[in-house]
Amino acid sequence: QLQASGGGLVQAGDSLTLSCAASGLTFNNYGLGWFRQAPGQEREFVAAITWGSGRPYGRTYFADSVKGRFTISRDNAKNTVYLQMNSLKPEDTGVYYCAATRALSPNAYHYGRYYPHWGQGTLVTVSS
Repeated sequence: QLQASGGGLVQAGDSLTLSCAASGLTFNNYGLGWFRQAPGQEREFVAAITWGSGRPYGRTYFADSVKGRFTISRDNAKNTVYLQMNSLKPEDTGVYYCAATRALSPNAYHYGRYYPHWGQGTLVTVSS
């Protein structure tokens, strides 16, 4: 089970940190991703961080639209993944979902169909 939190209403240029706490799975064995869905639009990839087991651990991936503004990190001791969002823009508005995957290839991290576990989402609204 994944529980996302930290969403809210902010102004353009502000920062916000989302958290996603995991339970019921071996957290260290999962890569974690953040996706978002704006009203009337399809869900899109935002960021991801890989899992271990001999592969590059903690490697991060970002959508071009958030590179340089967003950071993803994980705390395995707390079974939590974070999305630090800086310099927020109105186009960042949407419901943000965290998800867990056992994907191996970097490309797979960018697609929701490779994530079998999803959280309930948290709403981020950025006003101009």
